[in-house]
Amino acid sequence: MTSIRVARLPRDQRRSQLVDAAAEVFTSKGFHAAAMDDIAEAAGVSKPVLYQHFSSKLELYVDLLEVSCERLLSIIRAALATTDVNRDRVVATMGGFYHFVNEQRADFRLVFESDLTSEPAVRDRLNQLNEDIADAVAQVIAEDTQLPPDQAKLLAISLTGVAQVSARYWAAGSTTIGLDEAIELVSRLVWRGIRGFPRTTPAGSPDSATAG
Repeated sequence: MTSIRVARLPRDQRRSQLVDAAAEVFTSKGFHAAAMDDIAEAAGVSKPVLYQHFSSKLELYVDLLEVSCERLLSIIRAALATTDVNRDRVVATMGGFYHFVNEQRADFRLVFESDLTSEPAVRDRLNQLNEDIADAVAQVIAEDTQLPPDQAKLLAISLTGVAQVSARYWAAGSTTIGLDEAIELVSRLVWRGIRGFPRTTPAGSPDSATAG
C-alpha cells in the first residue's frame, strides 16, 4: 500500500487547507453523506492528519459554518457602512446577499441550505447569524428614524427576510434574470417600503424630512 506523503505546513495553514477541502465535500455531498475519508482525500492528507486538527466531522462542520457565517455578516456590515444615502445603502445591502449566493457557493449552501439544522450547535449558530444581521440593519433604521428598538428590529427582520428568500430563489436558477437586474428589482421593492419611515434628523439639517 502506498502511503500519502504530506508536506509539512504551519498549523494554521494546514487547518485552513482542511477547512477549504471540507467545504467542497460538504457542499457537494451534504453532511450526512460526507465521510472524513472524503475530506482527507480532497485535502491530500491522511486521515490521521485530519484528526490531528479536528476530532470529529461535526467539529469540522461547525468550524466551517463559523467561517461562512462571519463572512456573510462582514459583507452585510460593510454594505451598510458604504454610504449614508439610504437608497444606495439598500442596494448595497441587497447586493451583499446576492453576491454572497453568487460568488461564495460553499458558504451559501452551508448558511442557507444546511442539512444539519437538527443539530443544536448548527441551529444555534444560524439563528445567531440571523440575529446579528438583523441587529446591524435595525441599528441603522433606529438611528435614522428614531423608531423604538422593537419596531426597528421587526423591520430589519422583514428586510433581511426578503433578501435571503429572494437571493435563494435566484441562486436556484429558477429565473433567467441577471444578477444586477435582480439586485435592482429587489432593492426597488425594499426601498419603496422602507422610505415610508422617513429619516429623522435635527432641525435645519440637510437631511431633515427626507428618507435619505
